[in-house]
Amino acid sequence: MIRHALTALFSLTVAHGALAATAATQSDFDATTRHFEAIRSDPEQLLPFLRAFPKGSDLHNHLVGAIYAEHMLAWATQDQFCVNPETGAIGPTRCTPGIRSTREGVAARTVTDDPALYGHEIDLLSMRNFVPTATDRSGHDHFFATFDRFMPATLTHDADMLADALNQAGYDHVKYVELMISPQIMPVAGLGAGTQIAGEADFARAIDTFSPRFAPMIQVARNETDNMENGARTLMKCGTPDATPGCGVSVRYLYQTLRTMPPGMVMAQLSFGYALVRADTRFVGINIVAPEDNPVAMRDYTLHMQMFRALSAHSPDVKLSLHAGELTGGLVPPEGMRAHIRQAVEIAGAKRIGHGVDIMQERDPYGLLAEMTKRGVMVEINLTSNDEILGVRGKAHPLMAYRAAHVPVALSTDDEGVSRSNLTNEYVRAALTYPLSYDDLRDLSRTGLEHAFLPGDSLWSSAQPYHVTAVCSGIAPGSAPHDGACHDFLAHSEKARLQWALEGDFAGFEHAIAAGAAPAD
Repeated sequence: MIRHALTALFSLTVAHGALAATAATQSDFDATTRHFEAIRSDPEQLLPFLRAFPKGSDLHNHLVGAIYAEHMLAWATQDQFCVNPETGAIGPTRCTPGIRSTREGVAARTVTDDPALYGHEIDLLSMRNFVPTATDRSGHDHFFATFDRFMPATLTHDADMLADALNQAGYDHVKYVELMISPQIMPVAGLGAGTQIAGEADFARAIDTFSPRFAPMIQVARNETDNMENGARTLMKCGTPDATPGCGVSVRYLYQTLRTMPPGMVMAQLSFGYALVRADTRFVGINIVAPEDNPVAMRDYTLHMQMFRALSAHSPDVKLSLHAGELTGGLVPPEGMRAHIRQAVEIAGAKRIGHGVDIMQERDPYGLLAEMTKRGVMVEINLTSNDEILGVRGKAHPLMAYRAAHVPVALSTDDEGVSRSNLTNEYVRAALTYPLSYDDLRDLSRTGLEHAFLPGDSLWSSAQPYHVTAVCSGIAPGSAPHDGACHDFLAHSEKARLQWALEGDFAGFEHAIAAGAAPAD
């Protein structure tokens, strides 16, 4: 097991002080770089290497989309739900196992026991084997249709989903994830069902109407999150000798709001999200989701950005990571791609952009890139998702344009279950497709933690290139200083502690590679 090998090697080197900032660590880095260059065009060798490679974070991960269809079918079977054999829709009604009474009445057990039905159902609940047909014409439509099909199977399995997502992150050697979740989303949205919002002049009245009604919903959302986390820890056997890898992954949440509802309902969700972030430190920011090309989302896009601006004026510490620019030619008219990323940055004040695929379609793209660099706005890059949903891949993807402009970027998964991917695969895809060095991959990993919405100062005094702050330089990366300035600095910053641990993981990984330990997890 590479994890055991790395742990043993790292413990040994720390004990002898050999992994401090010395020629030894440079030698390990150089050896790892040479090894990477030797295997960079070989997918089979890249996979175990990059699975063991330390990854700082996955910042763009929808929890409900992170689950593989096989797990959802297992839950549907457990809950005795029906499955529509033609559409693939699960439940929510119950079926008697083994009895097929109506088109909607195939028991999930019947599906799982029939290899042909089972395989067909997995394809309908994910992007596996997707091929356009006359009735299922695009990856975009197939992808978004899966959520309605599988959602009933997830409704009572929050803990299972969290355990799944964290274990996958653990297997991929990810230190930290920010999961998008939406506790109480429909009751909250319902508060705005009768609220008319035509423009900014209506915001204050709407906020004043909603805010007094949030307290009980916030408490329910906190209770739901407590139950999800406690249940997941039990499933992962955290604190026991049999603990699964997910127990070692730090997790926080982005409150996920839906952009395809009437303005009053969107404003209610956003207002609640700000209130929840202020009330519960596990929620570190807000996002707005659903297909960006949806007619309502397109029509109200600027209005939504103005809502964020108004709410941030009262709560400037609430951070935003916004889906913007998940568009391509053909989905919307050209004018629909001219200002979404810019408005998310300039009007809403987003700290991070999710996807950002249509950046070169925006007005003055180079000026916008320069502005994002100046503001330090990071882009969450989802290579597999962008290929499957938008058909954007290879040189057509703006990853290298962002890097050339020095815009911070980090790799993420989006909906890894639906896409049949994971963060390791995203790194493999990036390494095979783009001229990225091993040092570039390390910086992609670091950038995620640098722009994570975690409290505390950064470990790194600079990011281009990355340098550890002076108080911790010269100390063995990842070690636990018992006193002194570095100890005090790490004690007061959760972000820096995770970054320090990541540096230690790099040191251990590179020493293992230099010592000839094959990455076999």
